[in-house]
This record gives sequence, C-alpha cells and structure tokens, in this order.
Amino acid sequence: MMPIRPRGSASPRSSRQVVAEAPLSRVVPKPVPEREAKDARGYQIEQLRRRFAPKETDLGHGDLSLLFNLAPSDPDFPFDLAHLECDLRVPGGYPKKPPQLQVKNKDIPRGFAINIERGWDALVQEKRGATLLSLTNALDRRLESLLSEQKAETVKLTIFKDTRHLDAESVAEPVAQPAKPVPKPPVSRPYIPEESYSRDQIAQAKARRAQDVRQLEARMSRLPVYQKSSDGIIYTLSLEPKRRASLPVGLQPIQSVQLIIPLLYPLQPLRILLNDVDFEDAEPIEELFVQKAAEQKQMSLTSHLNYLAQNLHTLAKQAQRPPAEAVPAPEVRDGADQEEEEAEHTSTLDKGKGHVHVIPRPPEWALDDGTDSSEDDSYDDDDEDGGAAIEPAHAGPSLPTQTPERGTAMSFPSIELHGIELLQVSVLSLNVKCDRCKTLNEITGLKDNLEKASSCKKCATLFTLRFRQELIHQHSTRAGFIDATGCTIADLLPSTFTPTCATCSTPSKTGLTSVRGDTTTNVCRDCHARFTFSLPDVKFLAYAPGAQQLLPPTTGPRRKQERLGLHAGEPLPDRGACEHYKKSFRWFRFSCCSKVYPCDKCHDGAEAHENEWAARMVCGWCSREQRFSVESCAFCGRSVIGKRGKGYWEGGKGTRDQRLMRRGDKRKYKRLGAAKKAD
Repeated sequence: MMPIRPRGSASPRSSRQVVAEAPLSRVVPKPVPEREAKDARGYQIEQLRRRFAPKETDLGHGDLSLLFNLAPSDPDFPFDLAHLECDLRVPGGYPKKPPQLQVKNKDIPRGFAINIERGWDALVQEKRGATLLSLTNALDRRLESLLSEQKAETVKLTIFKDTRHLDAESVAEPVAQPAKPVPKPPVSRPYIPEESYSRDQIAQAKARRAQDVRQLEARMSRLPVYQKSSDGIIYTLSLEPKRRASLPVGLQPIQSVQLIIPLLYPLQPLRILLNDVDFEDAEPIEELFVQKAAEQKQMSLTSHLNYLAQNLHTLAKQAQRPPAEAVPAPEVRDGADQEEEEAEHTSTLDKGKGHVHVIPRPPEWALDDGTDSSEDDSYDDDDEDGGAAIEPAHAGPSLPTQTPERGTAMSFPSIELHGIELLQVSVLSLNVKCDRCKTLNEITGLKDNLEKASSCKKCATLFTLRFRQELIHQHSTRAGFIDATGCTIADLLPSTFTPTCATCSTPSKTGLTSVRGDTTTNVCRDCHARFTFSLPDVKFLAYAPGAQQLLPPTTGPRRKQERLGLHAGEPLPDRGACEHYKKSFRWFRFSCCSKVYPCDKCHDGAEAHENEWAARMVCGWCSREQRFSVESCAFCGRSVIGKRGKGYWEGGKGTRDQRLMRRGDKRKYKRLGAAKKAD
C-alpha cells in the first residue's frame, strides 16, 4: 500500500535529477582585491628589473629590498655625481603601505641624503597611485633641486655614564677640599637670526648661480689646474696676477685660488682661499675680497676672478696699510717766538733762494686717472704756502686730464661741430665680435668707468667691456677708450651724446641719440642757440699694451673685403634694387666670398662658385652694413622689402589680379585655358 502524499506537495527527486536540471552557465568567482594588489606589486617590480637590473634582497614578511644606481638624466646637471645609489624598500602590503628609499652614497653628506629621502616621501604622497618606475623618474627630475636645498641637520648621540653611586659614596665620606672660586657666568652674545629668503629669491639665485657656473666652466675647464669638488661648491682655478713683482714676497709664489661658491649665491657671500702661500699673508686679502664681492653682487664669477687677478697687488697694499696714527696737537707758542721764527725763515730765503716762489699744486693734479702712479706719489696734498684749496666747479662734464692710452680707441675722424663747444658720449652701445666663435653680439648701456659683463649668445663665452670717456672738441676727435676682454669691437650702435653749447657753455640736460652717418640738430635750453653735430664715420683702433703703436683690432690672417665707397646716411644706387628683385632695397654680403651683391642671382652670374647664406646686409636707404634682418633696417628703421600685395617682391608670391599685372608678364594669362575647360 503506497503512502498518501498531501495535495500540493512535490514528489521527492533524486540528486541526479537536481544536477541535470541545474543551469549550464559556468559560475566565475569575483576577483579578490588582495590578489589584484599582489599582481600590481609584481608588475611594478618587474618594470624596475627591466629598467635598472637591481640587486634584490628578501627582508622577510614579504618585504623586498631593491639596490640599484640612478644616473642623472639632465645633461646640464651641475653636481659632480656619477650616480645615486638607491636602496628601495617595497613592503609586502604595497600599495597600501608606502615604499621607502635610502641613499647609500658614501661621498654624499648625510644631511643632503636626508633631503633626497624626504623628497621621495613627498613624491609618494603627491603622486598616489603612480608606479614605482614613474616615482623613480620623478625623483631623477627633482634631484638637482633637492641637492640645492640647505643641508638637513643631523643629531649626534652621546652616551653618558651613570656616576650617581660614586656621588653617594662621596657624600657618605666627606673629604675636606679647598674652596673653589665661583666661575663667572659666560658673557651672553646677542642672538643673530639666520637670514631667510622667499621662494622667488631662492629660485632667482639658483638660476643666476647655474648661469655663472656654466660660464666659469666654459672659460676655465680647459686649464690644467682646474678642479671641481663633488658637491659643486669649491672650484680650484689658476690665478696669474697682473703685477706679480709688486706683490709682497710671501704672495709672489701664488699660482691658483680656490673659489667657494655657496648654493644660494649671490644671496650668500662669495669666498676665496689663496693656494701656495702662508695663512698669515693670505687671510687679510681673503677678507678684503669678501667685502668687495659683497659690494658688487651684480658681477659674474668670471668678473670677480678677473678683478682678483688685476687688483691683487692693490688688495695686498690695503691689507698691509697700518691704521691711521693720531696727529699730535700743535704746540701753543707765544707771539714773540713766532715772530722770531718768521724772521729767521725770511732771512734764510733771502740769503740763498730769494728767487724761488712756492706755487701751490693745481687741483686737477690730485685727480685719480685710474692708474697706480698716484699710490707711489710722494707729494703731499697740502699746500705748502698754507693757501686755501681751490675746488673746480662741476658745471659741465668732468673727465681726467689724461686718460691711459690702452685698449681700443674710438674716434670720429670727420666729425662736424657747429655751435658746440664740447661733445661727450654719455651712453655707448656697440656691436662686438666674440673671439671664440666670431658671432656678433650687441652690448648697450656702457657708461664711463663702469665695467659691464655679458656672454656670447652662441657659445656662452664671457666677455667684459669698460668705456673710458674723453671730450670731443675742435682739436680732438677721440671719444675715449674701450677695454674689451674676450671680444673685439665691430661697429657703433645708436648711442647717447651730451653736447655743450658754445654760446653759454651749458651742457645739455637730456642726451641726444645719434649714430654713424646721422646729422643731429637741437636748441640749447638756456640760451636757445641752435647747434648741430654730424658723425660721417667712426674708427676703432687697438693700442698695443705699454706702447703708442696702433694695431689692427684683430690678429691673424683676415679675408680682405672689397671697398664699396659708400657713405653712411646716403641711399644705395637704385636703393639696392636689381633687375631680378625690384622691390628689394638692400645688398647682401655672402659668406662664401665676403662680396656684396643685390641678390643670389646676381652673385651666381658674377662668381664661379655656388652661393652660401648671407648673414649680413647693407641697407638701401642709409648704406649701413648690419646683421641680416627680415623686414627693416636696424639703424634707420625703414622697410627693406616691398609691401605685400603690390606685385612680385623678393621671395614673395605676389598677386594674380590681371588688372594690376602688365601685359608683357607671362603670368598674366597663365592657366586661363585650364580654367575655361574646367567651366
């Protein structure tokens, strides 16, 4: 008899039927986050293995140590660091736990290594989710700024021995000891806080230091004595004093100097250490140089080094100069004694030298002409006859009566002065040629007896210039001398001139800008008299050192240039146009033969060789030779090419307006047939 099942209840099924009726789709388990993190950790470590091939060490608990060398990728890296020895600790729970970096370089001070490690921690916090390889590359890019920061302070641990039990024994058995004098409290020195700088100041100082150091290395790295410390702070450079014979005996053996450039130069002072000399002789000069360098912060490192070589004998004299002695008070004498001495003095003069009269020195003799002759002068500045000193009035431009004739002399041979008593170049601008790569550079703003330093825009060679003014008048056409180092004077740029009126002898309060070939006319502001000066030409003559002989500005074989017979300020024939380019108002000086032609077709028609790029041109409006410019003249400012849209001009596309094109032009009806067929 079968059991009775209640209505609505399902019959029991076997396990096989349940399995057969299950869905056929495969159930995929969801990925575990820990597994994904483990895969990401292995992938990033594999990237480092392919990039650096590190030495791996298992630290236990899943932690891994990767030891590899990171070479700086910046080609202008300023520090002497071949590679950074990195020990990267990757924990087992990465990326939840941050990786850590340890610097293993023994030649890097621990304070700078701490800066690098802190920089790595900052990168990990800033770039969350970045891979280990991208963090390493970011550290490479930020390595220079981390090493330029101030050295981190380190802590030195000292172990003290516990001696309290000995103190207890001494208290138990007191021993009579003599009373010791109470020490005086130390004198408290005032606290001087360290000067702080803003981020902009630090950034500007780092950029200035990098530029000056690059110029110094380009200039001095070829010398045999040159050395550079591993941290890029101390440079050993050769030093050749200008007047070695004038130096003290202890300083004459000097051959080199150590230049200490701090990381925040010029915010921090520049220092030197003189080699090959005794410490007692070198210390006063080193202190004087620090003072001079602090006063002239605008000078570059090479200028400071040149100043030391030129003025080492002067610094030595200043260091040996004794302090000013106290002048004894004059004795008070009676009137009778004074009359007797005057009578004796008068009788002595009447007996032997009654015809000799004491004449006071003129005041202009006491002026410093820039040489060292005044230092060896044994004359007194006081008037021998007790007369009052006469001071010259500073109404007009004042210059020394005699300027040392050295350097390059600048003169205006055919200058014309009308209504002008004196003419002075107050602000000079020049075109100079680099002695190393022969590239033309522009130097502006040269003033009297102020040295200006600059560098070549192509090879970064440093050169300095100093202009020493002279007055121009009817009997002298020389405007002064230019002391140039590392370059040669090429041409005169628009400069500022200060004329003195011939009617009222009043100098002009505002300078007048003029250049070679210009004629300038103006009116005196005091007497309203009209004056004019013209500068047809300018000459630059190099003086041999220590002689009056004139030398050419450059030495060695030079390519002879043709004489064109041009006058500055006058236009070229046909304004420089030719039959090929009628809207080109200039001539070109081709570098292949140094000859001047209106265009490349004219050159190829006259010469047998192929033309090369012309780096210089002659303006068709003012006939002044200058560096190549695309559209306008650098002197007169006028356009040297035709206006666009007005026909075919030099190198242009012209127009296709048939109404504006002449009948004989073969391009007037060009492609008209093709256009009709297309219609």
